[in-house]
Order: sequence, then structure tokens, then C-alpha cells
Amino acid sequence: MKIRVKICCISDRGEANLAVEAGASALGLVGHMPSGPGVIPDVVIADIALAAPPAVGTFLLTSATTGTEIVQHVTTVRTNTVQIVDRISPGEYPYIRAQLPGLKIVQVVHVLDDRSVEEALEYASLADALLLDSGNPNLQVKELGGTGRIHDWAISRTIRERAGIPVFLAGGLTAQNVRAAIEAVQPFGVDLCSGVRTAGKLDKRKLEEFFSAIHA
Repeated sequence: MKIRVKICCISDRGEANLAVEAGASALGLVGHMPSGPGVIPDVVIADIALAAPPAVGTFLLTSATTGTEIVQHVTTVRTNTVQIVDRISPGEYPYIRAQLPGLKIVQVVHVLDDRSVEEALEYASLADALLLDSGNPNLQVKELGGTGRIHDWAISRTIRERAGIPVFLAGGLTAQNVRAAIEAVQPFGVDLCSGVRTAGKLDKRKLEEFFSAIHA
């Protein structure tokens, strides 16, 4: 099974090109967040999305939690996919679908405990894909991604088995642990930010090592 790779926290066209040349299927473009790395202005997100090759997914990471705000954000940057990084009411989905019918929606579920399975299955009937990450939206200052932490892959495996839609695995992935993660969860794709960076910049050598580990 081919594992899709999404490289997140892309900062400019140069990093986007580097990721695509290494083999990335998708680019993560981080909008305003309460915390975490990789945030870039909407104008830069729009520029990267415009320049991306047609077959590459451009994922807007938005912390917006209402359909109106999400549609406005996507309309501003014109990505082909939105990654909703916080919990939103399931009732917001029909509005997003009606306003942007061609948009792919990826819902993030932060895997905290067994209750995350229930949350994921509710969203699985609404989203095009799930992304299982290691943040914590319950904190006073929400963690909505980019933590570099691994979560319980056994819970992610359960979600993947029951979801019925593609599942991306994120959270602390590196060249050293990605094979074990893939074997444990068997996801549709993997997603990472810090694992292929040095001093915050995308690192060509780490990218090559990561893709080599996936294809090994």
C-alpha cells in the first residue's frame, strides 16, 4: 500500500518545492493558531497554493470553528483542502459543503484517550478524511498541532479500523519511528512538521531519510 506523505508547516514556495521533489503528496499551510509552529500569513498561503502542482494537496490548517469563518478563510487562500484542527459542531459541515462543494475536508482528532474514538467516528460520517494528532484542545491555551509528541497508536489503530474513510497519522513522526508507526496503525497517510526540520527550516537530508524509511 502506498503511504501518502503530507509535509506540514511549509513556509514559502522554496520549502513547498523541496517537499514535493522529495515525494510529498500534500503540503500543510498553517493559518492563525493559538499556539504551535509554522504559522504564515494568509497571503503567503495563497501564493504557495497557487504555485503548487495540480496533483499536490494544499491543506489550509484553520483554527476557525464556525462554518462561516472556515468558508471565509478557505475563500481567501484558495487551497483545495481544509484541515480543521479544532473541534467543531457537526452541524457546521452542511454549510461548508454547500458553500464550497469541491473542497476536501480533513477533520483533526487529537488522540487523548479512548473517548477520542467516539469523537473520530462522529466526524467520520462528515469529513473526507481524519487526521489523528497529539495536541490538546482542552488546555487554556489550546494545542492544535505541531507538538512533536507521539500519542497512543493503539487508539489510532482502532479509529483507522472503524472509520471507513482515509486516516492520516501525525504526532512526533521521524525517520526513526515512522516504519513502526505505519505497521502499528496502517494509515492512509502520515503527516509531520518538526521531524524533517533543523532550526525550524525544512532539511533536505532529513526529508530524504524520512522517505527512505517509508519505502524501506
